[in-house]
Amino acid sequence: MRRVAVTGMGIVSPLGNTVDEAYSNAYLGRSGIHLLELPLNRRLLAPLAATVHFDGVGHFDPPKLRMLDRVSQFALVAANQALVDSGCDLRQLDRDRAGVFVGTGMGGSQSNDDGYKTLYGDASDRIKPFTVLMGMHNAPAAWIGIEHALRGPNLTYSTACSSSAVAIGEAWLRVAGGSLDLAIAGGAEAPLSFGSLKAWEALHTLASIDEDEPSASCKPFSKNRSGMVLGEGAAMLILEPWDHALARGTPIHGELLGYGLSTDAGHITRPSVEGQAMAIRAALQSAMIEPSAVDAINAHGTGTQANDTVETGAIKAVFGKRAHHLPISATKALHGHLLGAAGALECVLSLLAMQHAVALPTMHLLVPDLECDLDYVPNVARENVGAHTMLSNSFAFGGTNAVLVLGAKS
Repeated sequence: MRRVAVTGMGIVSPLGNTVDEAYSNAYLGRSGIHLLELPLNRRLLAPLAATVHFDGVGHFDPPKLRMLDRVSQFALVAANQALVDSGCDLRQLDRDRAGVFVGTGMGGSQSNDDGYKTLYGDASDRIKPFTVLMGMHNAPAAWIGIEHALRGPNLTYSTACSSSAVAIGEAWLRVAGGSLDLAIAGGAEAPLSFGSLKAWEALHTLASIDEDEPSASCKPFSKNRSGMVLGEGAAMLILEPWDHALARGTPIHGELLGYGLSTDAGHITRPSVEGQAMAIRAALQSAMIEPSAVDAINAHGTGTQANDTVETGAIKAVFGKRAHHLPISATKALHGHLLGAAGALECVLSLLAMQHAVALPTMHLLVPDLECDLDYVPNVARENVGAHTMLSNSFAFGGTNAVLVLGAKS
């Protein structure tokens, strides 16, 4: 197996539209969560959404834009950022050995929602001609491949909230195994259509609005947590063999050391301590390290009652007494839950945290919970944290658990 370097990173998220901006906002504890104002009766609004300040007009010409759902726009911009950041000259690359791996939970949900509204709400028998192409789940990955003429595997993963972590892990397997020399891997999500928001609201998983501070409504691991806040955006990474990166002298953000995958196979929405612990153990085994080698964890940390207690239990099951001495960050309190893109964004933030020797804060954790009694780095980032190895957890409806093992630049 070859060592795999992360040489490029790009994001579009509620924290910002560049990696540096995202890190700065996360480090300072600013929240990108805003009340989503839809042009509909206020009583019908879903509680909160973490929205992106993004306009595709500034990135794409009109003919192309007409074929791109918001999710594909996010994916393309993040992938382009990551390629620029990597300094990779694609003209020098064998494009048959370059692949695209993208995770998304809901695909082009806005285009589908718009089509249904036109068809049923407006009683029209005609919808936009590109609706199928905009709404299909593999559109973001396909457009990235087309944009850069990458002829290797072009794969889309849809495992709900673990989608992009799975995409990154599967890309790592190809690069580490020697079948690819470069992979663009990550996730994209744009789920903030009215129909999607109402569907999530009906599931009773969204946070209640904090009347005093709406941006503090998502409270991972706090006893008074009430649910998650939806987010949108994309994050992409460039993965390439370590020796290739060294040979071309590009800066390296970090290393992808391993990847673990498991399935709860128990309940469609209820998480499992055993299933999550199995994924963590599989990731450690893949990276060929012991639990004692892990310095920090980026938790899935959605702010729901069930997830936070189960994830705490899974971490304890794997790390035992050491679990109480690991800094654990839950950044969804800052950027919302990007569903299929969450794992990729959190992977980027984890790599940045190691680069800058900080543990990112779990914001809005004000009320301790006896069932969630680990070190969640409450409310303020912790400096001078010498983390060399970090886990990034992603757990999903449907029971697909994915864990990435990340190493600091060495």
